[in-house]
Amino acid sequence: MKKKKTRTEIIEFSKKVQQHMETERKGNASGMLADIILGGQDGLVNVLGIVLGVASATSDRFIVLVAGLVATFAESISMAAVAYTTARAEQDHYRRELKQEKWEIEHLPEVETEEIRLIYMKKGLRGKELEQMVKSVTGNKELWVSVMMTEELGMTPIENYNPVRAAIIVGISAIIGSLIPLAPFFFFSVQDSIVLSLVIGTLVLFAVGAYKAKITVGKWWKSGAEMAIIGMVAAISGYLIGKVLGNFFGLKQVPAG
Repeated sequence: MKKKKTRTEIIEFSKKVQQHMETERKGNASGMLADIILGGQDGLVNVLGIVLGVASATSDRFIVLVAGLVATFAESISMAAVAYTTARAEQDHYRRELKQEKWEIEHLPEVETEEIRLIYMKKGLRGKELEQMVKSVTGNKELWVSVMMTEELGMTPIENYNPVRAAIIVGISAIIGSLIPLAPFFFFSVQDSIVLSLVIGTLVLFAVGAYKAKITVGKWWKSGAEMAIIGMVAAISGYLIGKVLGNFFGLKQVPAG
């Protein structure tokens, strides 16, 4: 006959489960890799469209380089600022919800106890096992709050979020991603660079999309193709707009560099 767990064993087991869930959510939701992909792909797609748009409007590669570099640093600063403010907003939201849960446990214990019961009923517990788990969780306020935050709200502790780190990672990734479509213009003519920039940018986006699918869910080739198509649409849109505006303003008359 299976030996019943003691109250202490149940509390320790529940704590381990909560810690495991928080670790998994931390790795999936706010890991460094997610910030790298976010900054890199955004920088690449945006600057790819801008660079090809300018390149289609002028044959002077130095104009293209200046426009591309301006876009690169403006993009990286913007993305870093967004990453920072987003992380801060998540911290503020977590603190607000944590304060609310603590208040409800203190002033509405019956309601919160029933919510704990419903949480573990959904996990398949019934009868004495369910009541023992509810009693164990609600008997430890720290564990009680932790369960409500992770199970009911799906939120992880704010220690997992570092706004400054997120801003630095996203900003640097955006710079690196932005330089990829711009790199050919340092070494080749505008016409050759347009082709190289499009090919390299599309391949890199495909690789990033495929890798993202490998570490998350989905088919690698489908994710890669979607990412590549996004880059191509941005590039083609930028190229066509630049072509029209270049002809309208007569920028093709600018001497080639």
